[in-house]
Amino acid sequence: MAHYRHVGQVPPKRHTQFRTAEGTLHYEELMGEEGFSSDSSLLYHRGVPSAIVDSQVWELPDLTTAANHPLKPLHLRLHTLFDLDEMAWKANDPVQHRRLVLGNADVRISYVVAGETSPYYRNAIGDECVYVEDGAATVETVFGSLPARKGDYVVIPRATTHRWLPDTSSGPLRLYAIEANSHITPPKRYLSRFGQFLEHAPYCERDLHGPVEPLVVEGADVEVLVKHRGSGPLAQQGIVGSTMTYATHPFDVVGWDGYLYPFTFNVSDFEPITGRVHQPPPVHQVFEGSNFVVCNFCPRKVDYHPLSIPVPYYHSNVDSDEVMFYVGGDYEARKGSGINIGSISLHPGGYAHGPQPSAIEKSLGAEYFDELAVMVDTFRPLEVGEAGAASDDGKYAWTWAGRGPEDPGVYSIG
Repeated sequence: MAHYRHVGQVPPKRHTQFRTAEGTLHYEELMGEEGFSSDSSLLYHRGVPSAIVDSQVWELPDLTTAANHPLKPLHLRLHTLFDLDEMAWKANDPVQHRRLVLGNADVRISYVVAGETSPYYRNAIGDECVYVEDGAATVETVFGSLPARKGDYVVIPRATTHRWLPDTSSGPLRLYAIEANSHITPPKRYLSRFGQFLEHAPYCERDLHGPVEPLVVEGADVEVLVKHRGSGPLAQQGIVGSTMTYATHPFDVVGWDGYLYPFTFNVSDFEPITGRVHQPPPVHQVFEGSNFVVCNFCPRKVDYHPLSIPVPYYHSNVDSDEVMFYVGGDYEARKGSGINIGSISLHPGGYAHGPQPSAIEKSLGAEYFDELAVMVDTFRPLEVGEAGAASDDGKYAWTWAGRGPEDPGVYSIG
């Protein structure tokens, strides 16, 4: 992360004796990226963080994918994926009931509607960036607790043990999970060479909220679900799962300091960059990972040249697939396409796309767009997961022309 934090009790000098009031040594754990060559934090445990007493297979949900072939844009309706009967969603937890929508070798996008507390969980494949579409939760982590609310990105570093506790008082928790095979960071162009946010960045350190105190939980024989790299008959996309049982509670940390920790960032704190004519998508970027970026299209004033066209021009994704998740407002460029709140559009590389034809004239003279969407651009082609196949409307590809094949169902993924 871009700045140092210190939470709880730590000794005055690292890698030195740090004892309890009774004289027992704390156990120091270095959690670091890229071996010992990048950001890290030092955590101080009461118990031995390596002490496990059992390890069993965790059978992961379906992570298989199918190619988007024949090539076409897709409209996926995520709000059709889960039963919204209260008894049904309250039985789902935010980890085990995620359903894979899209994925490739760099990133996987899943969706879940949940109300049950998740098991303790650690993703050892890569960082997670989980967007809270609706609802609220507490995310308990080895670093401390994070409150999560609607519009938050919850960024959880690789191998951070955590669990989700949904607040069901106002309805289900809806999560859009972006799971990387790498680390997820702010865009490098917004950071100084020392990691500080620069003046032209659309957000800064004050907008990032990490844990403020340790949890210090006692316990024994605690099960943690671990998603990790593997091979063999149980692997899906090179990923396998294990349930590891720890002799002492992973949240027995009395303090930590460093540059690596989970945090939240709310989309309402993103300051849109606008101009006289239409600005390209990189101005909306909020995070980046290896071979993908995350952007958000927020409510904003739009182009103010007297002849400007506020909706996007048609553009070809020469190097990337574009995934747009529509989460709020009235998305001007997609009017007439069937896309609504809870929709995903996938515009694959090799296909020129842009606004629906009727939206161009209707946008002229607009001064403000009240819309909110989360975009993921990937530099490898995305394949369709089981949830993507289940939510495909089967007809979005033909909406620009106003006509398509006689039976669009024969073109559905599956």
